[in-house]
Amino acid sequence: MKLKILMAATVAAASCIGMSAKGLPEEKDMAAYLMVYFLDSDHSLHYAISDDGYTFTALNDNKSVISGDSIAEQRGIRDPHIFRGPDGAFYIAMTDLHIFGQRDGLRESHWERSDEYGWGNNRGLVLMKSDDLIDWSHSIVRLDKLFPEEYGEIGCAWAPEVTYDPEAGKMMVYFTLRTRGERLEGGKPEEKKTRLFYAYTDPDFTTFTSKPELLFTYPDPNIQVLDADIMRTPDGRYVMTYCAQENPGGIKMAVSDKINGGYEYRPEWIDAEPGACEAPTVWKRIGEDKWVLMYDVFSINPHNFGFVETSDFKTFTPLGHFNDGVMKTTNFSSPKHGAVVHITKAEADRLKTHWK
Repeated sequence: MKLKILMAATVAAASCIGMSAKGLPEEKDMAAYLMVYFLDSDHSLHYAISDDGYTFTALNDNKSVISGDSIAEQRGIRDPHIFRGPDGAFYIAMTDLHIFGQRDGLRESHWERSDEYGWGNNRGLVLMKSDDLIDWSHSIVRLDKLFPEEYGEIGCAWAPEVTYDPEAGKMMVYFTLRTRGERLEGGKPEEKKTRLFYAYTDPDFTTFTSKPELLFTYPDPNIQVLDADIMRTPDGRYVMTYCAQENPGGIKMAVSDKINGGYEYRPEWIDAEPGACEAPTVWKRIGEDKWVLMYDVFSINPHNFGFVETSDFKTFTPLGHFNDGVMKTTNFSSPKHGAVVHITKAEADRLKTHWK
């Protein structure tokens, strides 16, 4: 499936013209930040752009740039993540799930399947790839169909993120997974647990070519973990931030020398919230040795994004929330589960021109 530029209501509109042919741009070529996120009101993909990494403005007047009902089996997406690959192309992965499907007349039941499969109980992820962020390849990955023996009774597949494994030479998707009937140790049958898994994709980013494997094991098997984000630090190690659903749930960090496992648990909390938060993502400030951890604070009303900043991944300075500190929005509020990628000035200009 191709999403064409003429489909203005349902098209993503970033640009990296000819980037694959020219090679991967370096940090010195970057001039702006592109944020992807979704809204509960439409379960669709949204974009916001920032020239300085502090103030973000939603494109398309905060209307969706790709409509969830055009790309997802459940006619809604959640948890978008964007990544620029070593080929210069952009990759987006999303959860195929609409949590208000019954309310919005999209299905007769509360969830796609019975409640025994747990909250959400979706079976698919949405993968998209583009060289110019105008024409998109688009695929739905159904884990129960790809791997019926292992995951025919999948409970959920959530919050996929994309990275590149330099040792394997492949694109890697890592995500939250739960199977039906899997319970917490000593818990009731209805108490399911989520864990973090990874799988490799084909070069066209249309399907998984490997069975999902466990990415990380939390010391306490009764604690659910979800929403991982992996980045490489200047010293060559991999930092994985994730949500540990303790009481309250929040953001922790694990470190490894390899991207697909061996992560060492660290007990410290690194978010700055008194209540629960989830969906961490880390991005670097262009031209500075500073990294921002952004996360979704769902325990406040209205919900918002929270931020902390670090230069060493040991100490984290709170930056507050959007519009309650140095981080600002100009024309949108209550974004959910976002991610940020660097873009060049040409890409930023084209975004602004196309989406006014």
